[in-house]
Amino acid sequence: MANTNGAFGLRPIGVQGQGANTTGATEYRIASGNTNAIYQGSPVIPLATGFIDIVGAAAGGTVGVLGVFWGCKYVSSTTGEMVWSNHWPGSGADSNHPVIAYVYDNPMQTFVIASDASLTNEATARGHVFANANFADADAGVTATGISSGKLAVSTIAATATLQMRIIGIQDDAENADYTAAGIPLIVRLNNHFNASNGAVAAGTVSNLGLA
Repeated sequence: MANTNGAFGLRPIGVQGQGANTTGATEYRIASGNTNAIYQGSPVIPLATGFIDIVGAAAGGTVGVLGVFWGCKYVSSTTGEMVWSNHWPGSGADSNHPVIAYVYDNPMQTFVIASDASLTNEATARGHVFANANFADADAGVTATGISSGKLAVSTIAATATLQMRIIGIQDDAENADYTAAGIPLIVRLNNHFNASNGAVAAGTVSNLGLA
């Protein structure tokens, strides 16, 4: 039986360790002229300009990830009214007002992400816990729903610590327990997190990102 999970990017579920699980999001800014759509569940990066943007490559790019985008608010350039949205559409903001984004940016935040392919069986999947992996389709999403299309790329699973995510568990979900199909819910933590003491230390830019 196929899994019911589709692609949904990264969903916050907790905090690693014994700290209080507030799953709080921090406010950041998106440049009003940024034409890149950013979807709920998308990994985002810090830019040297002081703004944030979606990762610059399907596999995650090379800039340390700041966290996971969960929505934004901005003043519409058409109506002059405040818009609350689960995604940044890439246009439509009044440049006289800030575009405020909400990002899950705790480096110890844990997330669920769907696998993009079969994990063969439960034993094989369990053997991938504590390994690392890159994203698949991290920079894509569905405009109609505003939800990310990001998944975990099973083909990239390896011990390599520089990959974007560390697998720390498998979510217990009876409707998504067919290990022969895509959509297994894996619990992950972001590697090389911008806010981690041993992570990325400088904001960067990626050449294919357009900013105002």
